[in-house]
Amino acid sequence: MNNLKLEVIKYAKKLNDTNLSPLRSGNVSVRTDLSGKEGFFITPSGIKYNDLQEDKIVFLEMDEKKNEQKIIDLRLNPSSEWKFHQDIYINKPDAIAIVHAHSPYATAVSAHGKNIPAFHYMVALAGGNDIKCADYATFGTKQLSKNIIQALNERKGCLMSNHGQVAFGKNLDQAFELAEEIENICHQYINTIKLGNPKILSFEEMNKILEKTKNYKKN
Repeated sequence: MNNLKLEVIKYAKKLNDTNLSPLRSGNVSVRTDLSGKEGFFITPSGIKYNDLQEDKIVFLEMDEKKNEQKIIDLRLNPSSEWKFHQDIYINKPDAIAIVHAHSPYATAVSAHGKNIPAFHYMVALAGGNDIKCADYATFGTKQLSKNIIQALNERKGCLMSNHGQVAFGKNLDQAFELAEEIENICHQYINTIKLGNPKILSFEEMNKILEKTKNYKKN
């Protein structure tokens, strides 16, 4: 289990190192089982990632009421966004790790509440023929969780209006790489629309791409 905590710390620091999410912003989690209890390790709230130690990584279960009581009783300090991590794990059995970032370009696009259309076939890496933008809700709320789950329908990543982005995968490396891909796509999209309205690939073409990308980056 300590290895998983170290993995969470590694990718939390990588958020800073790659400028995907600077200082204390964003969060990282990984699904696990502790003493027979299904749950997840998640980064703490308000701590600079370069200062992270294993004892600061919090284990939470897949039960919101238990978690809320546990946080009070044990004076735990999980990320304020733990609810949407929990809800993604509950609703997405294939989600083993989650990366949430306030990455510059994804945040810029999200501030306009825009879905990313199929202006480039790499949009398919997030799992659909566009990248959805979840409606805005205050951070840490159940409503934000609901909005994210809706935007992640048949997808592995989405934007979060006026906030940032979230991505999941079968491990932290995969989740982090998808977050990087989404950030790159958002950068390309911002540059593209400066020239006017881009050509959008058809549903038929994107369905072909989605089929082709099923086995893309399996490792």
